[in-house]
Amino acid sequence: MLALPLLAAYVALGLVVGFVAGLLGVGGGLIIVPVLIVMLHSQALGSGLETQLALGTSLASILFTSLSSVRAHHRHGAVDWALVRRITPGIVLGTGAGALLAARVPGSVLAIFFVVFLFYAAIQMWFDFRPAPHRGLPGYPGTTLAGGVIGAVSSWVGIGGGTLSVPFMLWHNVSLHRAIATAAAIGFPIAVAGALGYVVGGWQQRGLPAGSLGFVYLPAFGGIVLGSVLTAPLGARTAHRLPVRPLKRIFALLLIALALRMSWTLLQVV
Repeated sequence: MLALPLLAAYVALGLVVGFVAGLLGVGGGLIIVPVLIVMLHSQALGSGLETQLALGTSLASILFTSLSSVRAHHRHGAVDWALVRRITPGIVLGTGAGALLAARVPGSVLAIFFVVFLFYAAIQMWFDFRPAPHRGLPGYPGTTLAGGVIGAVSSWVGIGGGTLSVPFMLWHNVSLHRAIATAAAIGFPIAVAGALGYVVGGWQQRGLPAGSLGFVYLPAFGGIVLGSVLTAPLGARTAHRLPVRPLKRIFALLLIALALRMSWTLLQVV
């Protein structure tokens, strides 16, 4: 039976993730994955599979957080559903294949990839990079290829893809508001394909902790979802009262701290 303090820790993680997601409009995977890896390792849960468990659990939790965000954006008519339909096949293929491949890749390789991505996300958020629009959106082949790349990377870092899909859309003359709303909708097929991929990829894996569904650790999943649902609305309301730029820079520093913490852990293993 799961200890109450550990379950409370998962809920607390969800509370933080939900508030940050509502405050800054970013997915919680960049926080969930490194923190969950540390928590699983400290409890001796995972037997070297902590990274896969963290990634699968993060993507599964995004199923619920993305639905809430999409509903809000849809009510304001901001989602480009035509683009969502065009990019979804590539998203599903890339995310599913990436998740299945992650089941066969050493956890240390996934962790290194995640650390590099954390530094990239932190730099992007600190400097608030927004690529200048240069062209219109590509046709189906180009959109499918872009979706495949976004999905594959997202599956290896446990996020809803907004860190990649928003710059892609901005580069192709989509307005910022519409790009953010559409990225929220794109996050749902990423979460579905990624979660299923990690469930299937870890289905017969030995050494998983009790309560695992493949590489989705259900106790952590339940606690994170419960906490994030409670605080996401509070974060969204707070966002309208505080300056966004300083908050993004604070979050960027948090990402750098998490990246350095994971780097130190990897060096100790090596």
